[in-house]
Amino acid sequence: MLWACILFPQLAMDAALRGRADAASPLALLAGPPQKRVLQAVNPAARRLGLKPGQSLTAARALSREFTCAEYDLTAVGHCQDLLAAWGYGFSSQVSQHYPRALLLEVHSSLALFGPWPRLEARLRAELAELGFRHRISAAPNPAAARVLSNAGDGLAVLDSHELPGILGRLPLERAGLPRELVTSLSRMGLRNLRQLLELPRDALAKRFPADLLRHLDSLLGLRPMALEFYRPADRFEARIELNFDVESHQALLFPLRRLTADLAAYLAGRDSGVQRFELHLEHHGRADTCLPVGLLSAERDPAMLFELTRGRLEQLQLPAAVHAVRLLASELPTFAPAHRQLFNERPQQALPWEQLRERLRARLGDEAVHGLSALAEHRPEQAWQPRESAKPIALPPCGPRPGWLLTEPRPLRESMPRILAGPERIESGWWDGADLRRDYYLVETRSGQRAWVYRPVGSEGPLLLHGWFA
Repeated sequence: MLWACILFPQLAMDAALRGRADAASPLALLAGPPQKRVLQAVNPAARRLGLKPGQSLTAARALSREFTCAEYDLTAVGHCQDLLAAWGYGFSSQVSQHYPRALLLEVHSSLALFGPWPRLEARLRAELAELGFRHRISAAPNPAAARVLSNAGDGLAVLDSHELPGILGRLPLERAGLPRELVTSLSRMGLRNLRQLLELPRDALAKRFPADLLRHLDSLLGLRPMALEFYRPADRFEARIELNFDVESHQALLFPLRRLTADLAAYLAGRDSGVQRFELHLEHHGRADTCLPVGLLSAERDPAMLFELTRGRLEQLQLPAAVHAVRLLASELPTFAPAHRQLFNERPQQALPWEQLRERLRARLGDEAVHGLSALAEHRPEQAWQPRESAKPIALPPCGPRPGWLLTEPRPLRESMPRILAGPERIESGWWDGADLRRDYYLVETRSGQRAWVYRPVGSEGPLLLHGWFA
């Protein structure tokens, strides 16, 4: 087996920065009682000002006032951990949150799909960077060793179990995952690294130290399997971003909206599903939330498409009040079936796939403005079509030439002597429902080169009536 451990050393800070458009500005997360506020975490820009974790807020403000503060939110950390577990589920069916601020993935069974470990590692890093999480990744034949290697550095990977004892033996005891009190006791005995500890007699260690020490050493060497509880994705997605100031314009809501839709897409990819309907809640102070439903004709999970559709509907909404938080809720997550594509895509780069174009038009023009058409077994042109829910193009049954643009009401053709290209085609129908018609249809060409579909009632000597235009 091969286990990957992804450690998130700044998860609370990443959770706060992901909801901010100014992620490069100095930020400090505060904790503690109101009378003694302490800096719990700082971002790199704040470190350059001289701030550091554990510093009191008073001392930090004495050094500089060019930083902003936010609460150290454990709830947001928990939501990020669940999101990351759902994301990791797309790479492995065995995902564990056994260690805090870390993710364990059994990836040996995934290498056949994603390629060798270096390629899989590069993909993990790229997607985590896109999601906005700083990380350290290590790999080892068992989960305990993978977690300990992440303490020693980033990118360490032991793929052969026979090499594991020698590599672990070089680790200092402070990085071996042992309790601090136990490390202090072992250091007083003159032990500095894990190799020295492993060389001691087990009986002596069992007599002088708690049993947890031997259990931990056996887990590191793969002699004792760990009992892990594996993650299973929920059937509901909910994410919330609280803004650091009240927003009154649509433009300022685009950054949190992009982050929420990207998180939704990552969650859907992990559980191999799509979304057909979700809701965007805009939270206001002192009044009910504004709910913006977003519906699609088919299940999708492309982050760019989800963002563009929600953006189009959001821009049509009149904000009733300032927005202080944005929440996205999706409870209908059907199975996702990717659309069939050609091996060689001949579509120009500037064009959109049909599904994206359809949903973008619905978002811009409204759900009722874009719909499909289906053909009926009816000869009368006015009743040969009916709207259908799906806007996907359909193949029409074979018939004579029919225009792509049929007029709502026929009107006299302005030209008296157009050139006849085809016809007449007689259509007689409707005697059973009181809407009987008898017409002779012609395909004609006007002096300007346009092709029209015209008719004259049977037995009439009146002008030709225009019923449609050909493209």
